[in-house]
Amino acid sequence: MALKSMTGFGAGRVRADGVRIAVELSSVNRKQLEVALRLPPQWVAFEPRLQKIVQEHLSRGRVSGSVQMDVPATESSVQVDQKRAAAVVETLRSSAKKLKLEEDLSTSVLLKIPGLLSIQPAEINPEEVFQPVEKALSAALKKLVAMRAREGRALCDDLKSRLEALDGMLGKIKTLAPTVVSKRRKKMFQGLNALGLDNLSSDERVLKEIALFGEKSDIAEEITRLDSHIRQFRSRLHAVEPVGRELDFLLQEFLREINTIGSKANDLEITKQVVAFKTELERIREQVQNVE
Repeated sequence: MALKSMTGFGAGRVRADGVRIAVELSSVNRKQLEVALRLPPQWVAFEPRLQKIVQEHLSRGRVSGSVQMDVPATESSVQVDQKRAAAVVETLRSSAKKLKLEEDLSTSVLLKIPGLLSIQPAEINPEEVFQPVEKALSAALKKLVAMRAREGRALCDDLKSRLEALDGMLGKIKTLAPTVVSKRRKKMFQGLNALGLDNLSSDERVLKEIALFGEKSDIAEEITRLDSHIRQFRSRLHAVEPVGRELDFLLQEFLREINTIGSKANDLEITKQVVAFKTELERIREQVQNVE
């Protein structure tokens, strides 16, 4: 199973007893799982139940959704504000008389006045339609999860190629690493000679200090840990469970080790590889931000 992205969209539609129910869901990246659903007023109490269904399918991301219900209009559901209509007609006729205008009031004129006509949906027991709503939500979730999986496969391919790049840079650092300690010792001896302290170059105490200082430039341990981190990262790309947080943690460890290599080695060629490594690491971090 490949990675899953946190970006996706899904829609589900169900028809039950003439009532049309439409559910739309979209998700973007978030560290935790957040679910926000817009429901008809009479269904607000159902939000926790619907959120729980979403939580059973997803573990991270901000999920936004809407649940809409379309009920066919009936004669009894069409209402006219009779009092307001009568008041409007009386006012218009009075104004027409005062202004000596021809009265041409008609039903079509009244329909253009906001608020006179309203369509009230038929009374529906929310519990009776919860099952169809759940079915529409499940259909939307299925499509959302499928899209997140497709996006995840693309992310996985991209991350694999970037790990190959990191492997190549680390390989160059490995090649240069054995010379780091000897170069540091050589520079220290050259420094002593430049200061006219050649006699100290054979002093046993000075030699021990130089040897100790040179050992501090050894980056073998950091290289070994980076090797391990890359292997772990690559193995987690096919994990069954969500691994976004784990990959994010590994990237922090990557950065810690490569920074240490840069500061300890103090070598121009290694520094070039360190800079390139950190640049690629940042690109990987941006991608991992969208991994579930």
